Amino acid sequence: MTDYEILDQQAREIISADPWYVPALSNLSALLMDSLPDLNWAGFYLLRNRTLVVGPFQGKPACVHIPVGKGVCGTAIAEDRTVVVPDVHQFPGHIACDSASRSEIVIPLHRDGKPVGVMDIDSPKLNRFSEADAAGLKRIVEAIERMVVWA
Repeated sequence: MTDYEILDQQAREIISADPWYVPALSNLSALLMDSLPDLNWAGFYLLRNRTLVVGPFQGKPACVHIPVGKGVCGTAIAEDRTVVVPDVHQFPGHIACDSASRSEIVIPLHRDGKPVGVMDIDSPKLNRFSEADAAGLKRIVEAIERMVVWA
């Protein structure tokens, strides 16, 4: 079981080392990929011109653009809510960037209260993400929202 208390502390240390979004999100992607078991992709999509654009990540090459409202990431940002998908093949409109992905969790990121992107994490295992994962990862997103410099 993941110790989200420690992961949250590590995330805050990474962000405080350089709060500019590029190094912060890059190293957070590596931290997530290294710390959470059974992942095949961990990273961020950032909102640009009403489209999510791939940002820092760890894993196989990713979809570059995801329209708001499409797929799991686009749904999460359009509805401004965390989306946990136990089986991506059962999610209407799922975008298969990596055919090995079986489950996914997406959490919106905010700046000044408005959505600016998402944290996206995929697993090759069904039902990989629990409510405890959602709560723990939300703490990391909240640290990003408080600490990251976007300009």
